[in-house]
Amino acid sequence: MDLAVGNIVTGKVTTITKFGAFIALPEGKSGLVHISEVAPTFVSDVHDFLTEGQEVTVKILAITPEGKINLSIKQAMPRPQRPGRREAPARRTAPTPAAPPEPAEQTFEDKLKQFMSVSDSKQSELNRYIAGKRGGRRRK
Repeated sequence: MDLAVGNIVTGKVTTITKFGAFIALPEGKSGLVHISEVAPTFVSDVHDFLTEGQEVTVKILAITPEGKINLSIKQAMPRPQRPGRREAPARRTAPTPAAPPEPAEQTFEDKLKQFMSVSDSKQSELNRYIAGKRGGRRRK
């Protein structure tokens, strides 16, 4: 079997270090699985996932001109199936501020208070934005 980038092969863990694990590959070669490529979850200690002598399936990520082989256990695993969708996902839009629920009948004064409240908050937000553009200076 030819060792080429993208191939998935089986190997045996020979050495475990704090930064990954060395894997014995066919044809007497060996490669390194970096700690970030050991599992699809966060790995703080490689010993939690691998043991010396364990058979693992790895994907060949790269072969350097010096002959070093970079491997991945994570990418050799089958991708988990996501629940199927029949429709295209809806596009996300910017959230719109939720207006307070209006009672059935509002008086003119209530409507005016609500308008003034919203207007004041928008005006203060605009003023903060402009002050940020000016470098935070305030005029006296």
